[in-house]
Amino acid sequence: MDFDFLLVGAGLFNGILANELKKYFRILVVEKRNHIGGNCYSKKEEGIDVHVYGPHIFHTNNKEVFDYINKLVEFNNFINCPLAYYKGKLYNLPFNMNLFYQVFKVKDPYKVKEIIDRERQEIKVIRNFEDQAISMVGKTIYLMFIKEYTEKQWGRKATELPSFIIKRLPLRFYFNNNYYDDLYQGIPKDGYTKIFEKLFKGVKVLLNTNYFQIKNKIKAKYIVYTGMIDEFFNYRYGQLEYRSLKFKNKIINKEIFQGNAIINYPEKKYKFTRIIEHKFFNYKPNIDKTIITYEYPIEYKKGLIPYYPISLEKNSKIYNKYLTEAKKIKNVFFKGRLGEYKYYDMDDIIENALKFSKFLLKNIKN
Repeated sequence: MDFDFLLVGAGLFNGILANELKKYFRILVVEKRNHIGGNCYSKKEEGIDVHVYGPHIFHTNNKEVFDYINKLVEFNNFINCPLAYYKGKLYNLPFNMNLFYQVFKVKDPYKVKEIIDRERQEIKVIRNFEDQAISMVGKTIYLMFIKEYTEKQWGRKATELPSFIIKRLPLRFYFNNNYYDDLYQGIPKDGYTKIFEKLFKGVKVLLNTNYFQIKNKIKAKYIVYTGMIDEFFNYRYGQLEYRSLKFKNKIINKEIFQGNAIINYPEKKYKFTRIIEHKFFNYKPNIDKTIITYEYPIEYKKGLIPYYPISLEKNSKIYNKYLTEAKKIKNVFFKGRLGEYKYYDMDDIIENALKFSKFLLKNIKN
């Protein structure tokens, strides 16, 4: 059977795309893993929805995106209020007056601002990530909660990382532990996988299927490729760098382990960056077990999952070469985090996929 669209990857971008196009086109989805959902995949263990590939907390200011995803599943009202464990003490995140009071022992927001402003002024020239971070949050906060955490996360010294990695670090001179400022926030009550079951309903999906092993056996007018762009071109210009993650899960035979969904461990003496307690994403009482995950950043190599593109100049140069090649292929679209070598939040992916589906419906006739 011939298809109008071959969608490579069963993650969020292609899920939205499949849902929008399936009424009008013949679609085939191929996915090399044994499940749909990409890194958003969740599964139930011991009555708890486990975020298999790390925490996914939906947040957006885009009402169209929020309304779209809420038509598929019901969301809870989860608000992300992580903590940081530093030198034997717990601190509230993000950078707000709760944290500043714990660090500086000062409750007057204006006096806290004066302290941070003085530390900011130490940086005269922005040369790298470290300079940028200190210029935004001051030296004390940077050294306690950012420097070692970032170096673990990226596997490089903060002074070797470019300044633009930090988009923004909000400083709130009021008491508010909500990590995000977005109007709409939450997590699906029955887990993320339910979303993908609805998105791909009625669409042919081949799991455990490597696109590169079957690409010559399938005929499709158009391909939407959400895998690694360098792999598509057989690494002809070199391999793009990613950070990967390793997860160590434990079932704990008691109701509560740490009492919060996420606690960061910024000190380098801890090889992991955070501990996740999954039941607090969608808390259900009377479950006498809990599941925790230790999250370890590691360097990507073949066979692992690429999570975070590494935004270094050398990688940008390599990606631009692949992008030039990609533009020459008229019937293949490179999309998503791996296809565009760019990190996206979930709401960005949904917005991009909806825009792209509208473009296709307008410009491509069945």
